[in-house]
Amino acid sequence: MKQAKKHTVLVVDDDPFVRESVSALLDEYDYSTVTCKNAKEAINRFQGNTIDIVLTDIKMPGMSGIDLLGKIHALDPDVPVILITAYSDLDLAMGAIKSGAFDYIPKPYKPEHLLHTINKAVKHNRLIQMEKNYKLILETSVRKKTQEIVQLSREVIKRLVTVAEFRDTDTGAHISRIGLYANKIAEYMNKPIDFIDAITYASPLHDIGKIGIPDSVLLKPGPLTAGEFTVMKTHSAVGEKMLSGSSHPVIQMGAIIALNHHERWDGSGYPAGLKGSDIPIEGRMVLICDQYDALMSKRPYKKALSHQDVYDIITRGDGRTMPHHFDPDVLDSFVEIAPIFEEIFNTHQD
Repeated sequence: MKQAKKHTVLVVDDDPFVRESVSALLDEYDYSTVTCKNAKEAINRFQGNTIDIVLTDIKMPGMSGIDLLGKIHALDPDVPVILITAYSDLDLAMGAIKSGAFDYIPKPYKPEHLLHTINKAVKHNRLIQMEKNYKLILETSVRKKTQEIVQLSREVIKRLVTVAEFRDTDTGAHISRIGLYANKIAEYMNKPIDFIDAITYASPLHDIGKIGIPDSVLLKPGPLTAGEFTVMKTHSAVGEKMLSGSSHPVIQMGAIIALNHHERWDGSGYPAGLKGSDIPIEGRMVLICDQYDALMSKRPYKKALSHQDVYDIITRGDGRTMPHHFDPDVLDSFVEIAPIFEEIFNTHQD
């Protein structure tokens, strides 16, 4: 039995051969298509169907593809609109990108190029829907809780984070960003809403154990000696001891993260050298969040790297940081939402 189509593409072109060939190609890759010969018909079909992506010729009799772009986004600004254009109209297509077009494909199009662009649009749509769904779910969840208790709990946790900020060489923005990154990883991995909420507030406590590290080690501007690094590594166990024994689920998760956020999938981490799924999932998630932010940030002993450089290091390795250090599922999630990590970093600075 043939599998149900997953996404619907509205194909708009006055050339019946283009409509038929695009539909046949997309059908082979489990896309459903709705075809129209002009923009006016396309608007009617768009309003009467669930459309995920619009693929339209840039030049058509009557209303152009650029005009159609404006009409579509007036109805739903989040739907990706891809333009098909002749090489002579590339400047026009580039201008349309500035007006909100998702991408363009030059004629004669290559099937692999078309499919790649469609797949990019699907991922883009998915990230937008994830953001909308998470906000809706979170708002619903928060309304169900007793507001006074929630506020009190989070106030206590924020105070603990503030203590860590006073003692740590990392900035307050770094600590806050860890919670935002972890939130997005957990959301993408379809974790329960309670888990997502907890890791958002618990992950900034990951380095609270640095309170117990001597200034001579913690505040040293250069590389640590082997002995100093051994002392530094004790912050994981110190943090776990500080947070353990609580009845509050966020503090409980904070203890787990503090102890395990330097454990690596291949067993080369610390403090216990845990391997694979023996490492709690919270620790596996925060490891990649902490690693990304550390590489992106300027430190007394290192320069800040670009997002692309950090992405390449995490996904390909540079000797010190290697892909096999990370849970494969967590790494795959990072690959999919890496642009969101970059946005979080750029918009949450001290």
